[in-house]
Amino acid sequence: MERRKFLTNTALTAGALTFLGNRSFASWLADPAYKLTPLRNNVGIFTEKGGTIIWMANKEGIVVVDAEFPDTAPHLIAEMQKKSDKPFQWLINTHHHGDHTSGNIAFKGLVKNVAAHANSLTNQKAVAVKQSSEDKQLYPDTTFTDKWKIKVGDERITAHYFGTGHTNGDSMIHFENANIVHTGDLVFNRRYPFIDRSAGASCRHWPLVLEAATKQFDKNTIFVFGHAFDPVKVTGTMEDVKLMKDFMEKLVAYVDSSIKAGKTKEEILSSKAIPGVTEWQGDGIERGLTAAYEELTAV
Repeated sequence: MERRKFLTNTALTAGALTFLGNRSFASWLADPAYKLTPLRNNVGIFTEKGGTIIWMANKEGIVVVDAEFPDTAPHLIAEMQKKSDKPFQWLINTHHHGDHTSGNIAFKGLVKNVAAHANSLTNQKAVAVKQSSEDKQLYPDTTFTDKWKIKVGDERITAHYFGTGHTNGDSMIHFENANIVHTGDLVFNRRYPFIDRSAGASCRHWPLVLEAATKQFDKNTIFVFGHAFDPVKVTGTMEDVKLMKDFMEKLVAYVDSSIKAGKTKEEILSSKAIPGVTEWQGDGIERGLTAAYEELTAV
């Protein structure tokens, strides 16, 4: 079952926008298993397929971060309604990709407000127009550009935007009292990342985003990652964030030195390993090499 879940996550993240409309493919990979895992202070995670979801339920209401897919979000909704009779107060998107936001539509008529970074909303709309899927969207009605705060019951929730990384609209969402942070896809734990240059991603700036996160949060913070090579390891520590930063730095350094050494694009993209990187796995190394090469050679 875990192997099938890994295959699902790999395919849907690497080509999230491509596969969304391919129902036969999605049905073939579908795994009916999903899991609601408490972490601390009424905050936990939901995993099925696509990006990891954070949920919180307290005396004032329910907050959800990210929404996976239209066919999985109802499972989360049903589980949360078993846990609480309080309303869904907020749905927050870490960024716009379909494996994090196409499930928004399942919350239509249920959630009071939807929030995301302003660039995330712009990107979500652009993709929907391109795919002619505007009628399948629930867009954020609340946006921010730098930092945004709300209070729901006894929990303070802050969204931090540290700049471009995986896209130009990625935010980290901090449940302050629980001290739990959703990194979205700014951390692919031990897994080669998807880097969306069409949505303003920056390989060079991504490590700076993660550096800012290491200064903002502390050693006791539980981090929730968008994806992981081992599907069980979608939560972790500050050390995992630092390792992701190190991976991105080594990716850029390797491509930059290869370009300066006169290697062709084909030679660089054919690389099977990045010097100094030992823990990252998966079949997506070429995606990162391509994104770094395009960024470093852009006129």
